[in-house]
Amino acid sequence: MSADDRQFLRTVVWMFMRHGQRARALAVAEALCEDDPRDGISAVALAELLLDKSEASRALEILQIADIPDDLSHVAAVLETRALKMLGRRRESADRWRRYLEARKGGARQWMA
Repeated sequence: MSADDRQFLRTVVWMFMRHGQRARALAVAEALCEDDPRDGISAVALAELLLDKSEASRALEILQIADIPDDLSHVAAVLETRALKMLGRRRESADRWRRYLEARKGGARQWMA
């Protein structure tokens, strides 16, 4: 698949999501991630769709494999936090969010008690 094809399909996924066609978005996002599991942009979209279906463990797995671009790191942190909480791993969820905030703003600041 060419880079242009991949970008077009990513756009299709986001348009389907935006217009409430989540099942269609899921199908396209799954195909993109199957073709390239390291595609961080597609992985973020797929993880969000999986969390909507309460498939938290699969969403975590996809996010851990992918190379998430820096401009989507905050989205990935939120999705990972949600997935961990869904799985009942509240402490890990809070720790994940804390690590993200420390990486973003520096460990010297106190974000969560």
